[in-house]
Amino acid sequence: MDLEATADDVPMLRKMFPLGPIDPKRARFPCCLVWTPLPIISWFIPFIGHIGICREDGVILDFAGPNFVCVDHFAFGAVARYLQIDRAKCCSSPGFSGSENQPEEVMTYDDALRKGTQEFQHRSYSLFTCNCHSFVANNLNRLFYGGHDRWNVVNLAAMIFVRGKWVSKASIAKSFLPFFVVFLLGLFLGGQTFLIVWAVFTLSLIGWFLIGTYCFRSLIQL
Repeated sequence: MDLEATADDVPMLRKMFPLGPIDPKRARFPCCLVWTPLPIISWFIPFIGHIGICREDGVILDFAGPNFVCVDHFAFGAVARYLQIDRAKCCSSPGFSGSENQPEEVMTYDDALRKGTQEFQHRSYSLFTCNCHSFVANNLNRLFYGGHDRWNVVNLAAMIFVRGKWVSKASIAKSFLPFFVVFLLGLFLGGQTFLIVWAVFTLSLIGWFLIGTYCFRSLIQL
């Protein structure tokens, strides 16, 4: 997906009203990216998890299965990390309408998310080729967030890992404690064999997304 437009060529999103407060108890994260650990996978690789994007009213949207985008029900539990999007860095993006590249113009932040949701409600789900990260990256590209449309599953995951804020200390424990328990138990029972298997599994999974994103760009769908 390559657009010739730059940040100077597209108008800023309009109708930007003040956002409400972030409220983890009510699961309201206005204009945020949100993340939570996944069962089993995050026990072995703690920086891999499930991700969603939130509307201006704070309601979470996440691609959770074939032809299914969850609304206001984060598929794998409470939010552990979040990163609020600066709407001033979002622009409408003429010429991008998902996979068809038909001319259109996104006028508001929520318009972009609505169109992204409609598109992914007709998408098959695959952990390896079209997943929750694909959905969020698609919406960031639709928003032309940061003045470009080069968001993908890798740089999105890196941004959440580096810049994401923890909801609470309990969220940190929820994310890392299972990993430490499994890792130490694996070392105790399997020793070097477990360490080799864990390293091969981790490097293979990371390598798949790196190669699929930067070498075979049609492999990881956005």
